[in-house]
Amino acid sequence: MVDPTVDSTVPAPRYADLLARLSGAQSLGVDLGLGPVRRALALLGDPQRTFAAVQIAGTNGKGSTAAMTEAILRGAGLRTGLYTSPHLARFTERIRVAGREVDGDRLAILDRRLEATTVRLTYFEIATVLAFLALAEAAVEIAVLETGLGGRLDAVTTCEPLATAITSIDLDHVGYLGTTLPEIAREKAGILKPGVPCFLGRLPEAAERAIAEVAARVGAPLLRLDRDFAAPTGPLALPGPHQRDNAALAIALDPAAIDRALAGVAWPGRLERVGDDLLFDCAHNAHGARALAAALPALAAGRRIALLVSIARDKDAGAIFAALAPVAHALCATRSESLRAVPPEALAADARRFFAEVAAHDDVPQALATARRLAGPGGLVVVCGSMFLVGTLRARLLGEPFDALATSDPVASAPPAPTAPATSPRR
Repeated sequence: MVDPTVDSTVPAPRYADLLARLSGAQSLGVDLGLGPVRRALALLGDPQRTFAAVQIAGTNGKGSTAAMTEAILRGAGLRTGLYTSPHLARFTERIRVAGREVDGDRLAILDRRLEATTVRLTYFEIATVLAFLALAEAAVEIAVLETGLGGRLDAVTTCEPLATAITSIDLDHVGYLGTTLPEIAREKAGILKPGVPCFLGRLPEAAERAIAEVAARVGAPLLRLDRDFAAPTGPLALPGPHQRDNAALAIALDPAAIDRALAGVAWPGRLERVGDDLLFDCAHNAHGARALAAALPALAAGRRIALLVSIARDKDAGAIFAALAPVAHALCATRSESLRAVPPEALAADARRFFAEVAAHDDVPQALATARRLAGPGGLVVVCGSMFLVGTLRARLLGEPFDALATSDPVASAPPAPTAPATSPRR
């Protein structure tokens, strides 16, 4: 494919070049605001306006809901795009066309066009603009877009959706979004658009009231779970009771297409069984841990459960342990590749308030072996607490490719955020 905006006399960039640029962009941190993204998109011809979109926000459940929604739309015969974050092992996981990851080298070529705008963008802003460019180039009819952080000032909110959804509201990323449920809810309600329906999941009353206030001001119709739509009754490939709520939010088209799609959808690292004795789940905050705890009794079927965990410094480890302690028997703490990971011994010291059997190892393979010993013959090891831990260990065990240069959104990999949203100007 010839790109007229690329100088053919210059060697074509490769995926490794893109990863290097993304790695450098991590130093910009998180700078909430839509101005730079809008300028870059305008200079690129506003690719986000070439396809219909569904935007999904929420504390947890965004990725699963996005995956199911895309599967439904693809099952109905539409050419679909999917943009999610963060990734587990490869940056290209974030952007999919018709169910397939985009090509990394092609993304690098598209990034040359983005660099030519000279607009200074953060890691997530680069990722989002690249997603819009790739989905527009692939001529998708509709794209399902997962909001990165919050909603009101998130780069994805530059899209023009025909529907939006908010899956859940809980305390997370309080340094960026607010310290109360209503404050966080109002930030996430920033995805609402005039006349565009918004589907609400099962939300705390205070959060729902805050979203309703925003909806009334904006003029966005609200549709609520169990009042305006219900969870599907057919089989789901994604286990856990919380996935029925997520499935309910997936945009409903032809019922037969919905049944086929939901029975076959896959979303790695979400209550995913690997072999007989390993279960991977990306639960990394208290809300996610509660959903994991609710699902485990049925999935474990009486087996002894040992947790293998790494947790970031800005998460409430005590609340995560409190949620999982009633269903797990033992815990082994380890350290993911995240710069924010709590040292295993410190994590283990906290865990001893909740679990009678606790161990700690810096080395992840050794920690996995210890967790298996704690689970005992016929037991189940549940890997959770960190998407970094889940992503890296899962890829290694399954022999899947992963980026040689690991990159991730700064909010997921950098030191703790400031206590107020970052607003430093960029020119």
